[in-house]
Amino acid sequence: MKLIKTLATLSVLAISSTGCEKILEEHPQSQIVPSYFNSPAGVLGGIAGVYNDIRSQWGTEGFTVEMQAGTDEFIQGLSAGTPIPYTYNGLNGSNFGSAWGVAFQDINTLNGVLQYGQTIELPEATRKQYLAQAKFLRAFWYFYLVQTWGDVPLHTEFITEPSQAASRQPAAQVYELIIKDLTEAAADLPNQPTAPFLGKAATKPVAQFLLARAYLTRGWLNNTASDFKQAATICDDIIANKSAYGLDLWQDYGDAFVPANDYGKETMFVSDHVLDPKYGYYNVGGAAGGGAAQNLTPWFTNWNYPNNSGINSFKNAAGAFVNSGTSGMVRDSYYGRPYIRMRPNSDKWPTGPHAGKNYFLDQAFTNRDVDSRFANSFYTVYISNTVVTNTANAANNSRGIGYTMVPGADTAVWLPDYEVPGAPQFVGKRPFKGIVVPPSLWNNGIFPALKKFMDPSRGANFNDPSTRPCVLYRFSDVYMTGAEAHFKAGNAARAAELINVVRQRAAFRKTNTTAENAVAAKAMTITAADVTLDFILDERSREFFGEWQRWHDLVRTRSLVRRVKEWNQEAAPFVKDFNMLRPIPQSQIDRVVEGPAFPQNAGY
Repeated sequence: MKLIKTLATLSVLAISSTGCEKILEEHPQSQIVPSYFNSPAGVLGGIAGVYNDIRSQWGTEGFTVEMQAGTDEFIQGLSAGTPIPYTYNGLNGSNFGSAWGVAFQDINTLNGVLQYGQTIELPEATRKQYLAQAKFLRAFWYFYLVQTWGDVPLHTEFITEPSQAASRQPAAQVYELIIKDLTEAAADLPNQPTAPFLGKAATKPVAQFLLARAYLTRGWLNNTASDFKQAATICDDIIANKSAYGLDLWQDYGDAFVPANDYGKETMFVSDHVLDPKYGYYNVGGAAGGGAAQNLTPWFTNWNYPNNSGINSFKNAAGAFVNSGTSGMVRDSYYGRPYIRMRPNSDKWPTGPHAGKNYFLDQAFTNRDVDSRFANSFYTVYISNTVVTNTANAANNSRGIGYTMVPGADTAVWLPDYEVPGAPQFVGKRPFKGIVVPPSLWNNGIFPALKKFMDPSRGANFNDPSTRPCVLYRFSDVYMTGAEAHFKAGNAARAAELINVVRQRAAFRKTNTTAENAVAAKAMTITAADVTLDFILDERSREFFGEWQRWHDLVRTRSLVRRVKEWNQEAAPFVKDFNMLRPIPQSQIDRVVEGPAFPQNAGY
C-alpha cells in the first residue's frame, strides 16, 4: 500500500479508488505556474513530485559516495573511479552537488503548495495533512542543505519569475525555518501512515525525529545546551509513544533488513522504488542505467566475486592475495552486481597508536562473537553457484587433490574475520575446496560485501536496479539520537540506557538459547562511564554502516578531520577543517551573474 512512489516531479494527479488501492495517473507539465496549485490534485501532485525527487538521490551512486566516502568507515574499491571524494585531494565545486538543484526546485514547489494550498477547497483535516507534508519536506531538504553546505539561499515564497541573482543566508536562519516547519508538521501529521500518503511517508514521529536531529545538529554547531535538551526530550517522547506510532525494534537486528520487513515496524521513512516499467525508471531485463533515479545501493560495496574468486588463488612471497585459476562463482541475483565502488576500511595502520589495527574490525565491529551486527551486515561466505572442476596438477593448486565444486553445497569463498593458517587453499592442514581469504589478504578487489540491502527478487534479471526502498530513518536511530542528545546534555546515565536497548538487541541471535541470549545481552551492556563521543560514533558505525549517514555524523559532531586522520590512511594526508562543508556547486556560482557574486565556501 504505497502511493507516494510513482510520480514525476511536475505531475498533476488524478486519484481514483479501487477497493483499497489508489491509482495515480501522470500528466506532466513543462513548468509549474500558480494555476497548477488551484486544485487538490495540483497540490497533491506537487507533494508527490517532491517525494519522487528524493528517489533521484538516495540509492544513486554519486549521492551514496557523497554521504559515505572520505570517512572513517569507507575507502576506495578497485573500481571507485575518481579518488577525489575519498581523499579530498583536489575536491572542488565540480565534484558534488547533484542534490543542490533538485532541493531548491523542490523547495520552490513546496512553497507553492504552502501558498496556494491554504485556499483551495479541501476538507480541513485533508488540508492540514497536505500542508504538514509540505512543511516536513521543505524542512527535510533544508536540513540536508544546511548540513552539507552551511549558509544557503533561504526561500519561503513561491518564485514564478527566473532570476540570475542569489545570495546565501546564515545557517542560523535556515535552522529557524527547519525547526518551525517540523514543529508545525509534527502537530498536524497523523501518528501512522494515512491515505493518500501510504507506505512509509512522513508521519508525526518522523517529523519529531527529524526535529530532534535538527536540534541536536544546531546544538553541536553552537554548543547550545537547550538544543541538546530539546532533542533528548523529543526522542524520549517518541519512544514512550511507540505503540501509538506503530514503531518498535525487531527482536533480531538482521530482521530489520529482510525485504519483507522493509515497510515494517522498525522502518520510519523511506524513498520508494518500483518494478513497474510504465513509470519509466528502467525496462525489466534492460539493466541499470547510470544517472537515473534507481536504487543501486546493494552493489556499491560488492567485490568482483565472479572474476576475483579463482579457485587456485594463492598468497605470494610478499604476503598478498593473488587471483589464480577458474573463477569459483558466477554473477547471480543473490550475491548481486560487483560494482566495487567502495569497501569497508580494513587497511591496517603500519605505525603510530593504531599500528597493526584497522577501523573496520578493531574499532567498529568489535565483540563479533557476541554482537550480531557484523554477521548480519556483511557477506563472509559465498556458496558455490556453478560447477567448477579442479585437477590435482592445475597451476597453483597446492592442495594435492582434484575435485568438483557442488553448487548450493560447497563454499566457494570464505572471508573469515580472523586469520586462518594455510589460507587461501587450506584451513590449517586440511585442503579447502574453495578459497579462504582472511583479513590479511583483503584488498581493494576482495573484501566482505555489505549485504543489508541485497535484493535477490530480480531473478534472472540480476542486472536490473533494486526495487527495495531506501530506508532513510529506522527506529533504532531514535535511541541513538536520543543517547547522543542526553550525552551532550550531561546525562550519561540516560544515554547509556538508550544505547543499551540497541546493544542488547544486537546481542540476540535466533540460534541461541534463551539463557545464551541473556548472557550475551549482559556482555553487551554498558554503563554511564563507557559513554564517550567516540563510543557513540563507533556504535553508530555498528548500527548504521552504509546507511547514508556517516559523513553527516562526523560533520555534526565536529569529528570529521580527527576521525579521518586517526583511521583513514588514504584521506588523512589531505583532509582539512574546511572539508566540514562541501564546496558549493560551480554551476550555482556560474549562474549568478546579477548582483554580488555567489560566494564559494572557504578553502575551495
